[in-house]
Amino acid sequence: LCWPGSGGAAMDLFGDLRRMNKRQLYYQVLNFAMIVSSALMIWKGLIVVTGSESPIVVVLSGSMEPAFHRGDLLFLTNFHDDPIRAGEIVVFKVEGRDIPIVHRVIKVHEKGNGNIKFLTKGDNNEVDDRGLYKEGQNWLEKKDVVGRARGFLPYVGMVTIIMNDYPKFKYALLAVMGAYVLLKRES
Repeated sequence: LCWPGSGGAAMDLFGDLRRMNKRQLYYQVLNFAMIVSSALMIWKGLIVVTGSESPIVVVLSGSMEPAFHRGDLLFLTNFHDDPIRAGEIVVFKVEGRDIPIVHRVIKVHEKGNGNIKFLTKGDNNEVDDRGLYKEGQNWLEKKDVVGRARGFLPYVGMVTIIMNDYPKFKYALLAVMGAYVLLKRES
């Protein structure tokens, strides 16, 4: 008999593991490894196809509302042949900041030698992004761009935000998913 909250579920989990023979356990571990490696291969494939080091990002703030809301999942491409134009939504990284920023290009300066510099601003912000750039930097260059928004799914990324805001939830979810994959028996 297991009482809720008494750790009975954990005991059942370890009981299931003990009842498996070695062959079944190895099979489940290999199955789990295949799932993880397949996910990594899909991610690397997306990087190659899209030309972006991060082909999928989550909007973390409300600075782009009403175009994008916190938790929207963005799909990016970053083909170097495509010129950056005013009005386009880009994801860029600034030296000294770990998290990429999603904002709209508001001004573009093209020089005769093909060098392009541009300025960004969040749709919901009062001023441009010069305050976000590294000290002394007034313009972004193409090397700063992680990708350009090509599509989105509304609010799908809220799971990522919740997992970052509540690490215990993240570890519990990962533990449950791992246990399910390891203990699920093929019929």
